Amino acid sequence: MLKFYGYPRCSTSKKAQRWLDAHQIAYDYQDLVAEPPTKAQLTKWLTKYQDRGLRYFFNTSGQHYREQQLKLKVPTMAIAEAAALLASDGKLIKRPLVVNDQQLTCGFKPDLYAQVWQNATLNS
Repeated sequence: MLKFYGYPRCSTSKKAQRWLDAHQIAYDYQDLVAEPPTKAQLTKWLTKYQDRGLRYFFNTSGQHYREQQLKLKVPTMAIAEAAALLASDGKLIKRPLVVNDQQLTCGFKPDLYAQVWQNATLNS
């Protein structure tokens, strides 16, 4: 089953949920801000999907990202440092973050969801 990390006040998270619901794809919801993924989980994902770059996981348009001037810091960050930072503040994570045993996406694009999540549920 998919794990959906979203933020109740985020319009992008809501759009992604509506898309999953409309396509009858089951998921477990977790509030990304109230209960962000652990450092261990993030380290695993950042390592497994490091070909996407650390920036992929960061909410680059968010206020917390800008306040900490992470645009300058993320390019030289180690995975462990990025994982610790993301785990400490869920608002730094690009949302929604959706993951299962084989796939992970950050953000919401309907065509990407169709490619990744519709196929993942067909193949499971």
